[in-house]
Amino acid sequence: MSRNPGNGTQSRGRLHAASYAMDEPQTNVYLIGPMGSGKTTIGQRLAKKLELDFLDCDHELEARTGASVSLIFDVEGESGFRDRETRMLKELTARKGVLLATGGGTVVSEKNRELLSDRGLVVYLRTSVRQQLRRLARDKSRPLLQTDDREEKLARLAEERNPLYEALADIEFPAQDRGLEAAATELCTIIRSHWRPK
Repeated sequence: MSRNPGNGTQSRGRLHAASYAMDEPQTNVYLIGPMGSGKTTIGQRLAKKLELDFLDCDHELEARTGASVSLIFDVEGESGFRDRETRMLKELTARKGVLLATGGGTVVSEKNRELLSDRGLVVYLRTSVRQQLRRLARDKSRPLLQTDDREEKLARLAEERNPLYEALADIEFPAQDRGLEAAATELCTIIRSHWRPK
């Protein structure tokens, strides 16, 4: 079930954000959404504005294992990668004062969804398949894009995962067709409005 209240949502143009406030100042922010939605590029800028430490789950996993995500997929399969991802996510979400960019498929695991939901404010960066194709046109590193028909693959992933992103999110933010700095600035304002003053 979505954490978004059925009433009390805020609309600012193309923005949709849930009216979700914590009982105490919230420290951790978790970015979810499909590949190419800007979780890393927007997230790095957003973390500076919120004075949080930026972490990328995939990058942390690669640093820990000494292997690329693609290699882990090749050797251990997607299930092996997902097991490692969950262990890493458990460790990273236990930290305080972080903004964490998750992988596009992180939400597939119920355990991962519980970790994110219980330990911080979850922000869904919504984007379109069209935008993904444009942003990922030169990207050869993502295992799930090793296919002749990227558009069909991305559309299928969107159909499977978008409902999970929506149900988990405290805030939904349309990230497509926005400049990175403008998106980070606007999202910073929205997130701060969800934090109670210290």
